[in-house]
Amino acid sequence: MTHLKLSDLNFLEIGHKIQIAGLIMSDETTDYYCYLPDQVKLDSTALLEMDILDWQKFVQQTDHLETVILAKDKTGKFAKVIVRKCNRQIEAGVSWKVFARDGYRCRYCGITKVPMTVDHLICWEDSGPSIEDNLVTACRKCNKLRGNMVYSDWLKSTYYLDRAKKLSEDIKRKNLELVSTLDMIPLKHHVISR
Repeated sequence: MTHLKLSDLNFLEIGHKIQIAGLIMSDETTDYYCYLPDQVKLDSTALLEMDILDWQKFVQQTDHLETVILAKDKTGKFAKVIVRKCNRQIEAGVSWKVFARDGYRCRYCGITKVPMTVDHLICWEDSGPSIEDNLVTACRKCNKLRGNMVYSDWLKSTYYLDRAKKLSEDIKRKNLELVSTLDMIPLKHHVISR
């Protein structure tokens, strides 16, 4: 296991390339790693050693508006933490319309029956709005691997081209046609108050 400090990471990758893949629970003797379905289980594990301030910075960078540590127990472990999401959270109604439009199937690999996300064609960080025209259904794996790659570059990437072999010609064509619509999507200025 590799031991890292927050300063060892590219801070801008937190929340983009470095994303939540599951949950770790512990008892007195064992750590339990609970991965979300369809997450890559890598051979490499890194332990990120952080103090409370590093921990707050890390969680905030994952696009949470506010992290409040209310209390620690007698051993120094966190007893109560509140995390409030920022406005990057997409309205459920919008997400469900995108899922239905795309047939509840990942537009990049065609997989079904796994947790789905919506992916911004124009990345949120590049002022892409959370509207139906700027969103497609993506499995967590494809969304994570695309990260903040420009959509047209993503469609040329080795990963997409390999996974797209499972897509129908109609879906591949629709994905390519989306490139010509990107100029018509109104950009939005995101304000995050921390």
